[in-house]
Amino acid sequence: MNRQAQAAVLFLLGAALLHAGATDLYLRYVKAGLRPLLLASGAVLIAAALATAWYERRRHRRPGVHEHPEPRVAWLLLLPLLALILIAPPALGSYSALRSGTALQKPYAYGPLPAGDPVPLSVVDYASRAAYGHGRSLHGRPVRVTGFLALDRSGTAYLVRMALNCCAADAQPVKIALTGALPPVLRPDAWLEVTGTYTPRLTRDPVNNGPVPYLKVTSARPVPAPRDPYDETWNN
Repeated sequence: MNRQAQAAVLFLLGAALLHAGATDLYLRYVKAGLRPLLLASGAVLIAAALATAWYERRRHRRPGVHEHPEPRVAWLLLLPLLALILIAPPALGSYSALRSGTALQKPYAYGPLPAGDPVPLSVVDYASRAAYGHGRSLHGRPVRVTGFLALDRSGTAYLVRMALNCCAADAQPVKIALTGALPPVLRPDAWLEVTGTYTPRLTRDPVNNGPVPYLKVTSARPVPAPRDPYDETWNN
């Protein structure tokens, strides 16, 4: 690989990062808060590519300059570029969720419930209030929760969101077990908006023995996958 090829690869990689950061594609890889850093990285790579091309052009104008190719291993830079251009992986779903233990953590405190009837809650918020707050803030209030569906080998249905620290590589599931008026057909990875009420029933995740609270479903309807499929509320 010569310098011109390096500049071209850096430019394309930077352009791919800018494209991912300017669209919702980046949300498949990193948390929403990292968007500025992703855009800055793309801009830096493009600037480095232009500087490399400019330097190489000036160098070739000098007499007696001989070109020395860089090691072939430099072509490995094409791999992340091809991954960004050719492969747009879906967000992590039920396969990953059932093979990882729940990441539910005990919060320091519980804020007031949002307004509304039913109350809109995230999977993390409902699960933490039900498992660690023993449902005290949920009694008498119908809730509405959205997540994707996962089914274990016994047929137990879970509503899940993958919680993110930084990027998809460290995503872990938070799970709510469902009981009550479930839809007659349950399709793994389908997104559902579930309305229901708190129930004190609790089970344990077979992977890490973490708490998985139940939600008694009164109604459920399919919804499109959200713009950001990951949940970051657990570390905000």
